[in-house]
Amino acid sequence: MNPPLKFSIHSPTRFPLAINFFPLDIFRVGIYRDRQSKMHILNLYKPSPGLLWKCCGPSDLRSYSSGLIQISTSTAHGLVSRKITAMSASVTKGSGISIKSMAIQPPSHPTYDLRGIIKLALAEDSADFGDVTSLATIPSDIVVDAFFLAKEDGTVAGIALADMVFQEVDPSIRVEWSQKDGDYIHKGLQFGKVSGQARSILIAERVALNFMQRMSGIATLTKAMADAASPARILETRKTAPGLRLVDKWAVLIGGGQNHRMGLFDMVLIKDNHISAAGSIINAIKSVDLYLQQRNLKMDVEVETRTLEEVHEVLHYATQKKTSLTRMMLDNMVVPLPNGDVDVAMLKEAVDIINGRFETEASGNVTLHTVQKIGQTGVTYISSGALTHSVKALDISLKIDTELALQVGRRTKRA
Repeated sequence: MNPPLKFSIHSPTRFPLAINFFPLDIFRVGIYRDRQSKMHILNLYKPSPGLLWKCCGPSDLRSYSSGLIQISTSTAHGLVSRKITAMSASVTKGSGISIKSMAIQPPSHPTYDLRGIIKLALAEDSADFGDVTSLATIPSDIVVDAFFLAKEDGTVAGIALADMVFQEVDPSIRVEWSQKDGDYIHKGLQFGKVSGQARSILIAERVALNFMQRMSGIATLTKAMADAASPARILETRKTAPGLRLVDKWAVLIGGGQNHRMGLFDMVLIKDNHISAAGSIINAIKSVDLYLQQRNLKMDVEVETRTLEEVHEVLHYATQKKTSLTRMMLDNMVVPLPNGDVDVAMLKEAVDIINGRFETEASGNVTLHTVQKIGQTGVTYISSGALTHSVKALDISLKIDTELALQVGRRTKRA
């Protein structure tokens, strides 16, 4: 057996990286720099509680050819406890924002560059010219206070991200909040104050608000669905806005939901197209079992079932063979009725048949109206693409003259 792997964790001022982790407590991603300053991506897997963590050390997540190095559980836990979330080596670097101070930390991703997304959003707004209207109308030395104003009731999200936006535009800007991510805000509430040069604030304004409004919309719907779904847990899907995967999934966490897989790399999910291409649902599971065994990989495996026959087929296979399967998706077993209600009898029967042998996930026909009934079937998880692909932004504004803004808001029933 290889000796324990020794890490050198650099301070945030030099290189803000440590161990990142996914919320399922199975998969870990770490990034470290060796003595030659070469960066490596490490993937940690915990086979089951109490066993050793395993770490493979290729520099590319798409390749697992370098084999495994075993490290002790205590070593791994020590690394995790020192985490400073990093996405593609760039979340907190130069942003002036401490991840530890965030109310709810973003999910981890080995290559996602959150600061890069902020820069891209600012660049598409200002291009190479800057804010020509502010340059034309506002002297460079004008300093103002601007206030965040809620125009709707909901769960606020994106406060930490807005901080990053303002810091990216002008580090001298000061932002103060009376609320934190995940708090309830009501129409007419002033919940944040921005102080600094007027030109800088107005450059950051729309980008910060775009992130906040989208994230708050996602968090608000997630909160409502998570409350209704209990005791089942609500998940989003990969149906996120291109480029905003981590941002959308962060908003789900803020709203009280849980994250499904981050992408194609951190969980095996055998869906209908995989089954069709493999020839059968059992062929697909066998292939996954063999693939993971040959590479000595440990990660969650889920298979989509569409009929009760497929449920029985999968369970029969699992009684005959050792399998890596951890969850069964029960897809479109919630049947819509003409009166707008849903029939969950098929879903309930599938859950009863599985009888706790695997985690279960209901998918299809999930809405705020139907989720409570689905949650009462005993299913472990309920996944909803609508949380992110059909989001309605929460109306929030940033105003310098708040008194006039409130007068207008009251006139239009938005404050």
